[in-house]
Amino acid sequence: MEQPITLKNNGQINIVLNNETKKERVYTTSIPRPVKRLIVNHEPLLEIEREMSGLVGMDELKKMIKEIYAWLYINKKREESGLKAEKQAMHMMFKGNPGTGKTTVARLLGKLFLNMNVLSKGHLIEAERADLVGEYIGHTAQKTRDLVKKALGGILFIDEAYSLARGGEKDFGKEAIDTLVKHMEDANDKFVLILAGYPREMENFLSLNPGLRSRFPFIFDFPDYDVNELMDIADRMMDDRQYQFSGDAYKKLKEHFMDVKYNQTPLDFSNGRYVRNILERSIRAQSMRLLEEANYGKEQLITLKSSDIRL
Repeated sequence: MEQPITLKNNGQINIVLNNETKKERVYTTSIPRPVKRLIVNHEPLLEIEREMSGLVGMDELKKMIKEIYAWLYINKKREESGLKAEKQAMHMMFKGNPGTGKTTVARLLGKLFLNMNVLSKGHLIEAERADLVGEYIGHTAQKTRDLVKKALGGILFIDEAYSLARGGEKDFGKEAIDTLVKHMEDANDKFVLILAGYPREMENFLSLNPGLRSRFPFIFDFPDYDVNELMDIADRMMDDRQYQFSGDAYKKLKEHFMDVKYNQTPLDFSNGRYVRNILERSIRAQSMRLLEEANYGKEQLITLKSSDIRL
């Protein structure tokens, strides 16, 4: 991919006295200039597709991201041809339970928008209610403005956004929402706001704030993983750590996921995080077993047995 070209201007002020030029002081300009990245052979799309190929499921989401890329790319081509190019806010809403990849996708979108010259930095600022809501009148607006300022050029990702509307009309959370809406209008093309949270709570949040839905042209659903997808996640995590399941361990874990998905509704079920927590507990249990057995062969070091699986 061709490297972007950046230009720096160093300004000098020369004072002329008696027809003699004397260099008095050097001033360096500090106004940042946006870096325009060249789009070669759809590399921004290929890059995000490569990274998303490592994510389990999300087929509909992957399709939507490709549509966003296509819309941005064709708009640029229309501009180059002297045609009208539609301007649209890129603010988004992510609805999904914990561990479904919302934060990961937000980071990938930051990279895509950076490479497409939509955002100047592409960084991600993560926040929650406590980061926006203050303790007295005026404090909330200032905290929210400071967060938006940090997010300029990138993405402001607010998790559990529905919590901003929990306190009713007199709660400072409403002030945070109002301040965010104002900045969405004033700095519409300078940052992307992503509100995220549980599906049901986010729908309720939108019903309490009817004007919000129209401000988020992209609403993405992050469904829970099914049993096979949970096992796929487990396999990938094990490969990354250079571990493997014995046949009995694999069967035990899969039966547990089937029980969780179809017979239980645990409050702490968090999809990918739930899988990771089980594996981390199981690896520690395997370490204790091997220590007691004093058995450190390569096959033993990489294999989790059924007795190691900690559910």
